[in-house]
Amino acid sequence: MADEQNDAQLDQAMPDSYEELLDDYSHFAPPAADEVLQGTVLSLTAKDVIVDFGYKSEGIVPIEQFQGQGGEITVRPGDVVDVMIDHGEQIEGYVLLSHSRAARLRVWDNLEKAYQEQLVISGRVLGRVKGGLAVDVGVKAFMPGSQADPRPVRNLDALAGQDVPVKIVKLNRRRGNVVVSRKLAVEEEIHERKSATLDHIQEGSVVTGVVKNLAEYGAFVDLGGIDGLLHVTDISWGRIAHPSEVLHVGDEIAAKVLKFDRAKERVSLGMKQLEPDPWESVAERYPVNARVLGRVVNVTDYGAFVELEPGIEGLIHISEMTWSRRMKHPSKVVKPNDQVEAVVLEVHPKERRISLGLKQLEPNPWTTIDTRYSVGSVVEGRVRNMTDFGAFIEIEEGIDGLVHVSDLSWTKRIKHPSEVLKKGQTVQAVILAIDSGAHRLSLGVKQLQPDAWESFFQTHQVGDTLHGKVCRLASFGAFVELAEGVEGLCHFSEVPGYAGKRAAESPLAVGQEYDFKIVKMSEAEKKIGLSLRAAAVDEEKTRLEDYQRLAAAATTTIEEAMGLKEPEPK
Repeated sequence: MADEQNDAQLDQAMPDSYEELLDDYSHFAPPAADEVLQGTVLSLTAKDVIVDFGYKSEGIVPIEQFQGQGGEITVRPGDVVDVMIDHGEQIEGYVLLSHSRAARLRVWDNLEKAYQEQLVISGRVLGRVKGGLAVDVGVKAFMPGSQADPRPVRNLDALAGQDVPVKIVKLNRRRGNVVVSRKLAVEEEIHERKSATLDHIQEGSVVTGVVKNLAEYGAFVDLGGIDGLLHVTDISWGRIAHPSEVLHVGDEIAAKVLKFDRAKERVSLGMKQLEPDPWESVAERYPVNARVLGRVVNVTDYGAFVELEPGIEGLIHISEMTWSRRMKHPSKVVKPNDQVEAVVLEVHPKERRISLGLKQLEPNPWTTIDTRYSVGSVVEGRVRNMTDFGAFIEIEEGIDGLVHVSDLSWTKRIKHPSEVLKKGQTVQAVILAIDSGAHRLSLGVKQLQPDAWESFFQTHQVGDTLHGKVCRLASFGAFVELAEGVEGLCHFSEVPGYAGKRAAESPLAVGQEYDFKIVKMSEAEKKIGLSLRAAAVDEEKTRLEDYQRLAAAATTTIEEAMGLKEPEPK
């Protein structure tokens, strides 16, 4: 019993000694077949590398097995290398070792471990082969084209020479076949990065990313496994036509998270939000009536946009470009990229609008029109435009006057100004009225000639008998032209012998000329009443008086000839 206790105590007291003894004598046991050993390089000769591999004797490895592609030696004394006993042969007391065989076996062991544990390893793409790529993972492996990337790759040759992460999807050590996938490795990496990114991203935070792709509407930024959209309007406070004006693929940028939908994994980004909004202090920098300089960035049908600074644009409306109303399009005055000076008319920071004016740089011609023109004076100008109600005549730059259709002729009934005037024609007119406050100028063309009606009323009166021509018939009478532009009306009741009720029964005919007597005149209404009957009665009366006068004269002559009456003294 005592002996057993002594043995137990001895075992407990010397466990480390047993292990040390095993370690000390283990190197005397011969290595197993195809066992990969680790040895330490002791020295190098011209032909061999001497290695201590932990047994009774040292080994040698042909130096060619440690030469690189350029012939350089890849080891030096002290390096630990993998070796195997090569057929148990000895040369000059050294055991012949093989580093190449050991390296191949070690590679396959590592590949099997990576395959079983689904580890990501590194491989160098050697080049294009049928159906995919050849990849060096220690041994030559095959990567199908469909496994090159999560997205379809149009040019597999672009991967040649690159070190890429791969996962082994198929391995047959006996046949020496290895199939790898870069797609699975990249997807795993993306998933890990995405999870990390989603855990930290939130609205309002500032993130960094790499520009992945550019489109007309914005840029896609890789934030780490998840893409964010940077819209073109959120890149800069200034005007940008295309994201490529500021960004390039591969650029690393900082941006602010504007919106984040965790469920849909959608992120909206903004770069300009990292800078102060220039509109917040725009009223202080651009007060009303201030003169400013800017660059024309866009010209539209209604005006031109001028960039005063990045992010601040003002609009020069077409009506604020010149005092003249004849301009048809803003491009006649400004063009894109022109440097212009303008006057600030209005500032609306909340609406992000600034109204600018060009014409305000020049004096307003309407402010001095009263001193340069007077009512009744004759002016000359060019017919700029015509409407149904009249014609606009430009008498100087920025000053247009309106000739109403009723002021084109005293005598003719004008329905449209084109009956008298032509666009672009130079004409004279009389100023009828001036309203400088409303920028209105009334002109008249007919006032250049005397009013035919006024002259007629000055030279004629009721009772006068005139010769006239019937110009048209109406249901109630005939209109008679008495002078150029002056007409009178002879009612059918003033026509002798007319008893009908229709114009067709009238004894008067268009184009015939008669003598009419004026029976009514209204200068204010420009109306003249005529009577063919009264003219005929007057004519009969005149004839009777003439007959009576002739008859009396003849009787007197006969009596004097017969001596019955003495001749009247002359």
